[in-house]
Amino acid sequence: MSNTNKRSALGKGLSALLQNPDTDITSRTDGTGEAVVGSITQLDVSQIEANPFQPRTHFEEESLRELAESIHEMGLIQPVTVRKMGYDRYQLISGERRFRASQLAGLTRIPAYIRIANDQSMLEMALVENIQREELDAIEIALAYERLIEEVSLTQEEVSEKVAKKRSTVTNYLRLLKLPPEIQLGIRQRRISMGHARALISIDDKQTQLNLYQQILTNELSVRQVEEATRVNKNKTAPAASQKKTVPAAVQQAAKSLGAKLSAKVDIKMEHTGNGLIRIHYKDASELDHLLRKLNS
Repeated sequence: MSNTNKRSALGKGLSALLQNPDTDITSRTDGTGEAVVGSITQLDVSQIEANPFQPRTHFEEESLRELAESIHEMGLIQPVTVRKMGYDRYQLISGERRFRASQLAGLTRIPAYIRIANDQSMLEMALVENIQREELDAIEIALAYERLIEEVSLTQEEVSEKVAKKRSTVTNYLRLLKLPPEIQLGIRQRRISMGHARALISIDDKQTQLNLYQQILTNELSVRQVEEATRVNKNKTAPAASQKKTVPAAVQQAAKSLGAKLSAKVDIKMEHTGNGLIRIHYKDASELDHLLRKLNS
């Protein structure tokens, strides 16, 4: 392939570069790989093969179907990552669950990050540089953090150092990727803010998250209102604290009689379930010995 043809392909963009049969990017030694690193493009599902070294072999069917339904309705929000193996051939690096769900949803093309064989350091630089862009939404930032961890093998602490952010900030962004796809899409479309999203994350139940998300959109709730709503929800769903039941007068009298018999202070506590506790007080070892002798007599 001549330099002229190479420049022409690059000039047409990433799609033209990948669709050119003369272009076989498996490394960046010829320079064309630089146009691929960190870029997203639409790939035919038929061109992607599973990673034979994928350690995860079991995917829960019901969960996979739910994801497929979500993808069918809204598309694939989080791109998969693939490695270019040759012309029109790609191998999954990460995102096999999303890939399988996309197939179930009937998608023929999906968004993908493309990696090449020797682009590790370039990928790290591209991701870190990309994170600094002001126009990125919170999900895009979270995805970049996730790629630094999964594909560049950085820890959260190392990511925080690379991007000059607190580790807690990195963690909060990564937690966004656990929200339901509908909410992630709302973040990407800037229908809700990062503050709204952080409040929603604190709720454990997915359906409750979605219900509150709809309330945010319908009633234009502020971040403070959402935070208050999450507090109310936690109070409703938190396990009820042990409630003490009023001790009946007859039981109180029995405690007094037992105390008089033992020459010790006796109190009785009852829980709302009906369970109870009798407690006998003593001051020292000799008094305990005296109580034990009386109880055994």
